[in-house]
Amino acid sequence: MSKQTDSTAEVLLEKKGGAGIITLNRPKALNALNLPMIQQIYPQIKTWEQDPETFLIIIKGAGGKAFCAGGDIRAITEAGKVGDKLIQDFFRGEYRLNNAVGTCKKPYVALIDGITMGGGVGVSVHGHFRVATEKTVFAMPETAIGLFPDVGGGYFLPRLSGKIGYYLALTGCRLKGRDVLRVGIATHFVESAKLPALEKDLIALKSPSKEKVADLLNSYHMKCTIDQEKEFALDEHLEKINSLFSANSMEEIVKKLKQDGSPFAMKQLETINKMSPTSLKLTLRQLREGASMSLQEVLQMEYRLSQACMKGHDFYEGVRAVLIDKDQSPKWKPAALEEVSDEFVDSCFKPLGNDDLKLGEETSASSLAVNTKQHISSAFKVAGF
Repeated sequence: MSKQTDSTAEVLLEKKGGAGIITLNRPKALNALNLPMIQQIYPQIKTWEQDPETFLIIIKGAGGKAFCAGGDIRAITEAGKVGDKLIQDFFRGEYRLNNAVGTCKKPYVALIDGITMGGGVGVSVHGHFRVATEKTVFAMPETAIGLFPDVGGGYFLPRLSGKIGYYLALTGCRLKGRDVLRVGIATHFVESAKLPALEKDLIALKSPSKEKVADLLNSYHMKCTIDQEKEFALDEHLEKINSLFSANSMEEIVKKLKQDGSPFAMKQLETINKMSPTSLKLTLRQLREGASMSLQEVLQMEYRLSQACMKGHDFYEGVRAVLIDKDQSPKWKPAALEEVSDEFVDSCFKPLGNDDLKLGEETSASSLAVNTKQHISSAFKVAGF
């Protein structure tokens, strides 16, 4: 059993009692996932899944500030500029890991305390249990950097209630604390300070079933009164979100926002106008297609899109503007939605032949689609939807 407890390692893999514990350990980088971390976590999940002495898997982030703020975008950007194969290896590895989380046969508990974005969502949202706290900040902000909400975003986002997933994907809207539970991203809500006790109790469970894990999480969830009275931040806008983001094209969404003219609609319009037009069109189609696909099919589609983005202009320009120079004024090419042709969008979704993402033995988990839909809908029930 791998016991990597060297505190300087970027990911710590430990066995405590019947629990396998994964700690993302790059606190200075907000626990952003890089390829070496992915390459250690994936085989460890597979090993624990087969191990009769491991009953559940817990994943958490070190440092108290973030669970995981995303993938290591800087490394991917540098690799893409010089044509390094990291741009294939990283996305392949990351999506295989997302699929391993989604098909995991052992109860999988993600403690999403702090910032949880992009790649951090990918290693948590597809698992059985996601525990949010008052410190959780969720977002899929990829359209702002010329990418799209990947890591299975095309699977879980369109399955959220109404058009919330489309709204979150296109605008990169941030949700905090209990709101992460209310939309169905989290399954439970527990005070941040109680997580060490919860973890201890999870580890102490004797040969726990999913039901036993759920019972324990529910007991913590029920006792947590923090922010209980707080209204859901999107509550007053739900009706508008559902009608404005139900259009079949980005141009139509923009038209609806303009016609609506309310302060909320104008704010969304302003946000959307800053995003990469190419990313917006890819994202809308990704979610519309993903709504009726299995997680495996979605990840394969997203791998194709990732490679199209790596060959394009907007990803590098978005990373420059948002993360490197931080001038927040990317020069997108094309600069307008009307200039992003349907032919171009089609080309990004085309199969890659031998280079397509293959998910191997895990694709046999046909019950997955049903499971994740159940997780998400059960989260709605907890949240009172």
